[in-house]
Amino acid sequence: MESESESGAAADTPPLETLSFHGDEEIIEVVELDPGPPDPADDLAQEMEDVDFEEEEEEEEGNEEGWVLEPQEGVVGSMEGPDDSEVTFALHSASVFCVSLDPKTNTLAVTGGEDDKAFVWRLSDGELLFECAGHKDSVTCAGFSHDSTLVATGDMSGLLKVWQVDTKEEVWSFEAGDLEWMEWHPRAPVLLAGTADGNTWMWKVPNGDCKTFQGPSCPATCGRVLPDGKRAVVGYEDGTIRIWDLKQGGPIHVLKGTEGHQGPLTCVATNQDGSLILTGSVDCQAKLISAVTGKVVGVFRPETVASQPNVGEGEESESNSVESLGFCSVMPLAAVGYLDGTLAIYDLSTQTLRHQCQHQSGIVQLLWEAGTAVVYTCSLDGIVRLWDARTGRLLTDYRGHTAEILDFALSKDASLVVTTSGDHKAKVFCVQRPDR
Repeated sequence: MESESESGAAADTPPLETLSFHGDEEIIEVVELDPGPPDPADDLAQEMEDVDFEEEEEEEEGNEEGWVLEPQEGVVGSMEGPDDSEVTFALHSASVFCVSLDPKTNTLAVTGGEDDKAFVWRLSDGELLFECAGHKDSVTCAGFSHDSTLVATGDMSGLLKVWQVDTKEEVWSFEAGDLEWMEWHPRAPVLLAGTADGNTWMWKVPNGDCKTFQGPSCPATCGRVLPDGKRAVVGYEDGTIRIWDLKQGGPIHVLKGTEGHQGPLTCVATNQDGSLILTGSVDCQAKLISAVTGKVVGVFRPETVASQPNVGEGEESESNSVESLGFCSVMPLAAVGYLDGTLAIYDLSTQTLRHQCQHQSGIVQLLWEAGTAVVYTCSLDGIVRLWDARTGRLLTDYRGHTAEILDFALSKDASLVVTTSGDHKAKVFCVQRPDR
């Protein structure tokens, strides 16, 4: 049952103005949103008043570490072949599910895996800095805080832990419900997570001040803090989408029914200024949403994709689904990756399909390179590929894993790609492109 604040927020939404794109720049004309009075029923709204959401100046620090070429261990498998990687991290004893790079220097990685372990290690030579010990279930989420001083890990059971990077000491832990996703706030020592009971949690670390955002009684499957640091968009298993006010604690917009998705959400992304949101689902649709009005302004699906959303519980679905998506920062383009191996590039100004780039197997994740129209994909065939979104052309690929790639991260200057895989390894690839 939706709360009165949710239905009221949707009813008070002003009409959407025309979206206008100029040349290769993404410029959106939107109306200002009147946030209205705070929800008086939110008794948690004042708990985090002292959190500073103002943007901090980031120091530009380059990666000064030298490269060490490590000899690679031979691994028997169906994908065995050439290894293009520079460094292999091999301390995990099972599939490695997640990876994140420290945002300040891009010299450290944190990985988590099915072996219930998480490690912080150095990219230049794979040297272990410390183990994030104490998990008793698969570590599926891991990431550094905005200033790289803290690192958080979360396992499937809902145990979250935070370490101080310089001292290597655990400074905070919390047991929530079964974990679906976890993300640091972009400008403050604040950690957010979504759980299977439908709640989204927000903690100030390390003092533990907590606020919860109660969704429907189904898993909060994906979430993202908007660039302004004041709102978050969360997708749910029932296909609904909520945009939350992080300070007041209430929903600003709720999208459900035909406005939402017809299946569980799988991923969500925002553009650079936070004015647009892109959501993906097992219903094969990607929806473009105005973050200001909460209205759907575009729906994307490749012509060749046929979805089968109404699969009974426990049945094996052969339907396609959206697995990952994101916005280009320099052109009005969006990329959507599908389980059937299709990478679709959409032109946001005309809301049309621009290119379809086919992979040999399902896409797991995609990332746009900052400041260019190059999109990176990793897939179940164990290969990282780089695509020119302007032409749809494959620029290059990188191989070395002997099983599917499960996650990857890209350094700020796009010189490094770090991957994790079902072959129990994480690898560092040095990106070399003749076009730059």
